[in-house]
Amino acid sequence: MILKRISILNYKNLEEVELGFSAKLNCFFGQNGMGKTNLLDAVYFLSFCKSSGNPIDSQNIRHEQDFFVIQGFYEAEDGTPEEIYCGMKRRSKKQFKRNKKEYSRFSDHIGFLPLVMVSPADSELIAGGSDERRRFMDVVISQYDKEYLDALIRYNKALTQRNTLLKSELPVEEELFLVWEEMMAQAGEVVFKKREAFIKEFIPIFQSFYSFISQDKEQVGLSYDSHAREASLLEVLKQSRERDKIMGFSLRGIHKDELNMLLGEFPIKKEGSQGQNKTYLVALKLAQFDFLKRTGRTVPLLLLDDIFDKLDASRVEQIVKLVAGDNFGQIFITDTNREHLDRILYKVGSDYKMFFVEKGIIREMEAEQ
Repeated sequence: MILKRISILNYKNLEEVELGFSAKLNCFFGQNGMGKTNLLDAVYFLSFCKSSGNPIDSQNIRHEQDFFVIQGFYEAEDGTPEEIYCGMKRRSKKQFKRNKKEYSRFSDHIGFLPLVMVSPADSELIAGGSDERRRFMDVVISQYDKEYLDALIRYNKALTQRNTLLKSELPVEEELFLVWEEMMAQAGEVVFKKREAFIKEFIPIFQSFYSFISQDKEQVGLSYDSHAREASLLEVLKQSRERDKIMGFSLRGIHKDELNMLLGEFPIKKEGSQGQNKTYLVALKLAQFDFLKRTGRTVPLLLLDDIFDKLDASRVEQIVKLVAGDNFGQIFITDTNREHLDRILYKVGSDYKMFFVEKGIIREMEAEQ
């Protein structure tokens, strides 16, 4: 799927943007805070029905405006045109449409336009809590497996209901707990099995990307921990119920799963340098892209936001070689350093566009060869 054209009104600092894109490489150059990341975020919104950075939709409306609109005009591999529309007014629900037909559930759209974004915010995958790492698994698997997304939604609804019962100051009958625990167990087992299968298949892809970028300087790994591995999830929930009542929330379940990120045999969170951490994150996301390409019906879009920061010249060079190759489809890349972009353009050849971004205004420019 190729994004041919985008139209943006009042999204973050982008007042009015109309751009046509290259089918291969689109580079956005400019200082920090000018709107480069906001442009990528608008593309992200069209795939995931939400911003990558701010989950509160109304806060993405440009200051002192009443609405935002993002429209993407795509072309499938067989040449079929696809139009995706997202609009939101203050104090109203957002609308999402495909070819002018509104979705009844946003989840029906997820996976239609597969996309991988690499950005400075990814540092939270290593530095942040386990919820960040679960979200990483969820974002990947949901894009190619509708059953997974449905099970995850059911599990989270049941979890919310069980937590409400746990907080109750009045006695609650056991049967009521069992209704939600059985729903959590049924949906949770589906999520657990699919996460486990995903990680097993994902690890060698990830390791090969890390090895290429680092030129075999370090060994890395991933391991997956879940309460669902200890016993049946229903038993785990039942056994934890009395303790959960004291705490007022569910202490055990697949909402506590952990993805351990390792440098050698130790957590990269404690052992990794800035360059190693950045290499780890880029390798994770490129592996995510590769995995989605293998499992999906269409090549994902790849968004690379300021990815060369904190990397030495040899690692930058290896990433340039990767993204300039034929394994990737349409790429959107931002950087404050024009030299990085020109090196990529030189390797890619002719099929590219370069844009200059300043104070929310984006204009196409000639690239230097």
